[in-house]
Amino acid sequence: MSLLFFARQSSQQGLLERWVPQLQQRQITFATALVYLALIALAELITTYAEPRVGLTLHGGLLIILLLHTALASKYAYHRLLLSLALAPLIRILSLSLPLVGFPLLYWYLVISVPLLAATILAARILGFSRDQLGLTIRKIPLQLLVAVTGFAFGMMEYYIIKPEPLIASFSWRGMLVPGLILMVCTGFAEELIFRGLIQRTSVQALGRFGLLYTALLFAVLHIGYRSVVDMVFVFGVALLFGWVAERTWSLMGVSLAHGLTNIVLFLIMPFWAG
Repeated sequence: MSLLFFARQSSQQGLLERWVPQLQQRQITFATALVYLALIALAELITTYAEPRVGLTLHGGLLIILLLHTALASKYAYHRLLLSLALAPLIRILSLSLPLVGFPLLYWYLVISVPLLAATILAARILGFSRDQLGLTIRKIPLQLLVAVTGFAFGMMEYYIIKPEPLIASFSWRGMLVPGLILMVCTGFAEELIFRGLIQRTSVQALGRFGLLYTALLFAVLHIGYRSVVDMVFVFGVALLFGWVAERTWSLMGVSLAHGLTNIVLFLIMPFWAG
């Protein structure tokens, strides 16, 4: 009896010794992710409601810290999440600092998306992600097209929340061709690759199922600039849906089309039809 008791006690002790470090590592990962989310939100709030230059400085500092932290934490699994999170401050730095005064607002998306896509592809290669892991696949086409159609409804709904100015001078189907293509590629595809492709993949790896919620929260935080709590809640819900679809299908096709159509309806169609 005593031998069995000591054998069982030894086994339980071994499990405890392995489980406690894993629990501590998971707690550190969650705490780190939440701290960076809070800092990004703070930088967005300062940029929007206080002083853009201070917010830009904070975003710049966050970018440097995230890259340094990624290098220092290379032996820990969550360093992959840190590298992908660096894209969040980079988005705001590019949008605030590029000298585009006098440049049509619509083409900002095109110019900004080029370095962002380059950074995303580079990060994905560093992390060893394949096209399949990023969701760059075409599968379950009927379902993807059904998801894509939701973009029309989301675009109309968001218009009545923020009522933005149109990105084109006048409405015509021919005149919408190039602007629509820009929004489809530079916001639909590019943003979905960044958030549902790279950031969500690393978030799920580091945080488990909470990764979907975390990515949606980050996406909503980067919409603070619209100065609407209702819009942030709306964007969070849409991002959560897009994240779930991307996770279940392992494809960005449907959500990219839906995201692009949302912005086409929001910025090119509804300002004229609803006006």
